[in-house]
Amino acid sequence: MSWDQGREGQYHQGQYHQGHDQQGQYHQGQYGQYPQQGYGYGYGYESGSVQQPDPYGHGEQPDPYGRAGQPQAYGEVSPEYTAAGGAPAAPHGWDPTAPPAPAEPDPGGDTAEQPLPAPEESAPRTGAGAGAQGRDRYFDALRAVALVRVVTYHTFGWAWAGLVFPSMGVMFALAGTLMAKSLERPALKVVRSRMRRLLPPFWFWGVFVVVAMLIHDWMPGWQIVFWIVPVGDPPGNQWGAQAWEILWYLRTYLWFVLLSPLLLRIFRRAPIPVLLLSLVPIVVFQYVWQPPYDRFGSALTDLATYGFCWLLGFAHREGVLQRLRPGPVVLASLAALACGGWYAFAQQAAAGTYDLDEIPLAQAFWSAGFVTLLMYFKAYYDVDFAWLARFRRLDRIVTIFNGRAVTIYLWHEIALVLAVPLIDQFWKVPAFEKWLPLESQWFMFGIGWLLIWIAVPLFGWVEDVAARKKPRLLP
Repeated sequence: MSWDQGREGQYHQGQYHQGHDQQGQYHQGQYGQYPQQGYGYGYGYESGSVQQPDPYGHGEQPDPYGRAGQPQAYGEVSPEYTAAGGAPAAPHGWDPTAPPAPAEPDPGGDTAEQPLPAPEESAPRTGAGAGAQGRDRYFDALRAVALVRVVTYHTFGWAWAGLVFPSMGVMFALAGTLMAKSLERPALKVVRSRMRRLLPPFWFWGVFVVVAMLIHDWMPGWQIVFWIVPVGDPPGNQWGAQAWEILWYLRTYLWFVLLSPLLLRIFRRAPIPVLLLSLVPIVVFQYVWQPPYDRFGSALTDLATYGFCWLLGFAHREGVLQRLRPGPVVLASLAALACGGWYAFAQQAAAGTYDLDEIPLAQAFWSAGFVTLLMYFKAYYDVDFAWLARFRRLDRIVTIFNGRAVTIYLWHEIALVLAVPLIDQFWKVPAFEKWLPLESQWFMFGIGWLLIWIAVPLFGWVEDVAARKKPRLLP
């Protein structure tokens, strides 16, 4: 899924945005204009599916660098998409109390991370705060915050959210750190283990989405293979767009995993030059050559955007960051932040927003600067957040977020979709209509999280099965 499709669905000012190319509206009006009737089921899917004859499976795509027109209402198809027989573009933007039990031995001899790593896979502590279980609560806390930020952005669509916390850059850096650790073992075994941990939860989730789209008149072509191994964006129709739009992260993560044995060898030859040069491809894509509007181009754009963050994870694991002086690191980070922030606002008129998810170059530099500070702070001061153990409920929440990160990421958009018809029923109860803030986006946010927490014990056990561990309702 390319940048032109947007990164993360938005629910903003009464409109449930489908990334940056489609926005959801309830009935044909603003959210909350129908206090008597409720929201209805007009969140963009009831009109039926749109066949996608193009090879990419999602219809014609606009300019990936934010120069296309403004987004249309969610559930509506722009004239360009109608002419191409495609569906609206879909967005991106992957990766609590008693300390978790020690990880059970992996029969394959590997304990590396999932795309959004589970608690048993957290990077090891290296300082005095290291626990007997090898946990690092600093990374665990960052991962939990990143997931909360993703769900929040998908609900409210705040353009400034990525500036406050670039969650996907953080997730790729954490995954890169754990991948470098795992590659101390044979590379083939590590890659096989990653795919084993990633694919079963994806397949389980995908069965529900694919069957639902088939029921709604979708008939896939040969591209259905991407629902088996998502090295490219899996195809889908308009009805299921909000569900499969998030799969860009799994596709990008999978490519990073496949490339990591080679990337780590190159990185070790010249760590700092390789790290800095990893920002060159996104500059080339912006000013010299734009990748094509297909699965290949989407993958290239995402790899270029987050390549620095992945390699930064290597730098942390290899001890490169610890050897650097604070002054140059802070100055370089601030320079990257300034570059990314300036470019985002400079492109605001062309992109229609300063949202980093619309502007790959800005996203790459802002994420690079922000994540460098987070990772260097960890490396230089050996922060471990061991104090979380004193707050049992908070610590337990962090544990669940990490142990069920894949489940939360995959199911959160479906939870937000289902929140709409659920709240719609509340309008039929006079007491609910009178006393509950049914028009509030925050109320929908709460209902969405309620549904996510229901999905965690219902579906999260698949992550345990994928890791060859005893299935549990909660980690």
